[in-house]
Amino acid sequence: MKTDKLAKTYQVESEKHFRLKDFDPADTGHWRSKESATEALQQGIARTAELQDKLYAQDSWALLLIFQAMDAAGKDGIIKHVMSGINPQGCQVFSFKAPSDLELQHDFLWRTTRDLPERGHIGIFNRSYYEEVLVVRVHPEILKSQKTPPSLVGKKIWEERFEDIRSFERHMARSGTVIRKFFLNVSRKEQKRRFLERLDEPEKNWKFSATDIRERQCWDDYQKAYEEMIANTATEHAPWYVVPADNKWFTRLVVSAVVVDTLESLRLAYPKVDDAKRKELEAAKKLLISKK
Repeated sequence: MKTDKLAKTYQVESEKHFRLKDFDPADTGHWRSKESATEALQQGIARTAELQDKLYAQDSWALLLIFQAMDAAGKDGIIKHVMSGINPQGCQVFSFKAPSDLELQHDFLWRTTRDLPERGHIGIFNRSYYEEVLVVRVHPEILKSQKTPPSLVGKKIWEERFEDIRSFERHMARSGTVIRKFFLNVSRKEQKRRFLERLDEPEKNWKFSATDIRERQCWDDYQKAYEEMIANTATEHAPWYVVPADNKWFTRLVVSAVVVDTLESLRLAYPKVDDAKRKELEAAKKLLISKK
């Protein structure tokens, strides 16, 4: 496939020398237009469907895709388009908003742990436990509502949460859940354009919230939080992909390439039947042929 190298191009699996400013939100590689990428994206969607079928049949691995981004970066569109060809039986999507009262009675990983994908399935998190080192970090007053004992909320709380996340993801990887994390890297200029589009077009008004504008005022704080989050939680077994998000068609192409690359790396195959099962199948075939 022409997209083979895209997965590696935007991959971060080590904190060494990582700087978010080194990644251009408007980058499209050697792809110059949506038209030039359409065929490649459709091939990726079709290939994902083939591989998902084997993933489901083999029933050994699970795949978790995590999407994090600033508002209007295109998370919903990515999920809708890139995963459009897969079997709904083997895929589940969860969107995580502000924690409920029940969720606040538990540790910060509890609510997402309940929704991890089963073996043979693809799980998609639209936002995730990473909100606990993003929005909570940008708005530290949220910590007060989380009922964590004050003595445990010290200067090292973010380092401790990064450590907890790394340990959790290592445990999941060792248990057969493959994790791929995407930061959809949209520019401030493009976010403004999309917000105005939501305000100007009646059919998109429902997407807009006054909260979006308030969060936009914290842009620099969020960029710093994202940079430290990626630098501290990018690992070989659970890498981050800093995906250019100013051009939606290219964002979708990159995410599709990563999903295909990941599934192919698992060397999936349909289960082989043993001799006893094969004889049973042959007997069933003969019976069907002999009967009307």
